[in-house]
Formats: sequence, structure tokens, C-alpha cells
Amino acid sequence: MKEILRRALTGAVYVVLLMGSIFLSSDAFDFLFMVFGLACLYEFKRIVRIKGYYIFIAYLALWWAFIYIVKESFPIIMLMLLTITVDLALLVFLFSKKQKHFNTVQKFITAVLYIGGGCIFLTMIPYKNNEFAKFLIMGIFILIWVNDTFAYLVGRTLGRNKLYSAVSPKKTVEGSLGGFIFALIAAYILAPYETYLSLTQWMILATVIVVAGSLGDLLESKFKRMSGVKDSGAILPGHGGIWDRLDSLVFAAPFAYLTLNIFSYVS
Repeated sequence: MKEILRRALTGAVYVVLLMGSIFLSSDAFDFLFMVFGLACLYEFKRIVRIKGYYIFIAYLALWWAFIYIVKESFPIIMLMLLTITVDLALLVFLFSKKQKHFNTVQKFITAVLYIGGGCIFLTMIPYKNNEFAKFLIMGIFILIWVNDTFAYLVGRTLGRNKLYSAVSPKKTVEGSLGGFIFALIAAYILAPYETYLSLTQWMILATVIVVAGSLGDLLESKFKRMSGVKDSGAILPGHGGIWDRLDSLVFAAPFAYLTLNIFSYVS
């Protein structure tokens, strides 16, 4: 009971911090995810054993350039394609049964694009025509939280078949399907409140976020299993590290950004 209460209190503080930054100002939201990105990088650096602090400099330079300086679409598209390419390569690593040893260059590229790029695109998602779409980014957070919560609850009550026991023995197929179904229900409820997207687009976005987010969660689990640690950090009592909380969002962000831009293009 004490552990459940601690997790609930930490989760409440985390949600208030996120929602507070969204409704306070776009600058507050940007700053929060710059800090979250640094925290995720620190935890990833510790797990994969990257020496030095040059990845922080590279991330901050990239973040500053793409949030405040770069406005042309071509550099943004190139960064998105590079980030998605690295993410797809990591999926090969996730499902490979062969042991993989990353060299220094691979660790650097993975850290800057998988972690850094994910946080950058998560920060860029709410901006549309110089407006800050606060309800859109809030909806994306809600979809992730609903999926995670109901995947856990359905998995505990109905879970029988393991999803990918080699990486995450507690996750089940039933839990994943349950999380997905409830995320679709959440998207249906959210659609009337954020008319930037149609109901169909909300459903498609929810599907992309749930699938990519679930893969991101498994990917972090594989990195932790390789390193022999349970949590990426201990900054959030009962929840582990910042990367533990953002693993789904960091991986899903470039795919969500691509999906939203396709919606914008086709409409």
C-alpha cells in the first residue's frame, strides 16, 4: 500500500508539472522538455556507458537550432528522417537474438537522434502556423497514459500470453490489446475538444502513438536488460528515472510528428 501511494503521489506531481508547463506558456513547455531531454540523455549515457559530456553539448546545440533558429522545412525533414532511420535500426536491434555491441560512434548517434531527436520532435509537435496547440500535445500525453495504465490493469487481470518475454516478461498480449482499445476510446473522447484533427485522424494518431510507444517501451527494457539494471534512474520515487517515464513518448514522437505532417499535407 505504501508503494502504491508513493507511485500515485509521484505520478500526480509529474502530471501537474507537465500540464502546468503546457498551460503556463510555450516557453515553459520548451524549457521543461529541454531539461527532460538532458535527464534522459544522462540516464541513457549511464546505461550504455558513454564517456564524457559531449553528447549534452550536441543535444543542446541541436535542440536550440531546431526549436529557435531553423524554420525551413528541409532541415526539419532531414532531422526527422535521420531520427526515424535510427529508430528503425534500433527495432532491428530490439528483435535480434544476436548480442549487439555498440561502438562509441554508434552510441553517440543513438543518443543524439533516438533520445535527443525524440525530445526535439516532442517539443515541436504543438507548433502549427506559429500557434501553440496546447490541447493537441495534452491529448498525446493522455493517449500514452491511458495506454500504459490500461495495458497494466488489463494485463494484471486478464493477461495470459507473454508479449515479448525475452525483453519484458511482465507484458502480455492481452494487456497490450487492452491498452490499445482504451487509447482508441480516449481518442474518440478527445476529438470534439481538439478540432485541429478529425475523429479519423485522432484514431490514426492514437494507433501510431500506441504502436510506436509500446515498441519504445520494449526498446528501453532491452537496453536496461543488457546493462543489468531495473530502472534508468531513481529521480522519480516508485517510477524510476525520467527515461522510464518518457521512453514511449521519446520513441513515438518522430512518428507522431510525421503523421501530423501527413495530415496537414493531405488536408
